[in-house]
Amino acid sequence: MTDVVIEKKGHVAIVKIEHMKAMNALSTDMYAQLEEAFDELAKDLDNVYAVVLTGSSTVNKKGKTVNSFVAGADISEMATKTCAEGKLFGNESNRVCWKIENFKRPVIAAINGFCLGGGCELAMSCDIRLASENASFGQPEVGLGITPGCGGTQRLARFVGAGKAKEMLYTARANYTAQDALNMGLVNYVYPLENLLDEAVKLAEEIAAQAPIAVSLVKEAVNVGMQTDLNSALKFEGNCFAQCFATEDQKYGMAYFLDKNRDKPAKEFKNK
Repeated sequence: MTDVVIEKKGHVAIVKIEHMKAMNALSTDMYAQLEEAFDELAKDLDNVYAVVLTGSSTVNKKGKTVNSFVAGADISEMATKTCAEGKLFGNESNRVCWKIENFKRPVIAAINGFCLGGGCELAMSCDIRLASENASFGQPEVGLGITPGCGGTQRLARFVGAGKAKEMLYTARANYTAQDALNMGLVNYVYPLENLLDEAVKLAEEIAAQAPIAVSLVKEAVNVGMQTDLNSALKFEGNCFAQCFATEDQKYGMAYFLDKNRDKPAKEFKNK
């Protein structure tokens, strides 16, 4: 991998997109690199309990420095595609976002600048989204003669409601601010750019300090429940709940809670 870099800090992995010349635009190769990164992390779940996905901090564009999470798909690659090639590109990009959405550990998007089109779709495949104050959002696809092809028409409406989603999708505006995104529920928090990654890692560390198996089951239960009726979802939740009682972490966590010794060591789950 050359444009997607993995760093590890304790039980937190940071996946950084650094395709700087193209403002981190998502080409077929970039999607392949993202998939490779998450496949690599999937092999290390004994050590990785949470993931932060972010963009390069600075991108040189026409002589000035800008910040970009992902500014969209690579239009230079898509411009000449046939219908069949467009379908293949859409299928491949959807597969990667689906893989991130269903990754066994929580994924936090640290959105540090432009988050447009495919970038917004990528962010929406993450569990939690944090944005810098300078971030901008939009789904400008119809202004290019296409529809969103990686979940923009589906995940966006689920996050912000159909009316707001249709406004964003129909107008092709690419200037929704971080505050706009916060107000509509697209992001959880907004921070100054210089604090964003630290805050994302801090949140990831807070998550990583909990029982990893239980957190993974919570993620699965929420994702499954969002796609089914309440009765079926509650049954699935009950099964997840029951599975926890076969883990060492459940026995340890409850014993730790019941131990009233103030001098006991800090809580540390074993992912077992």
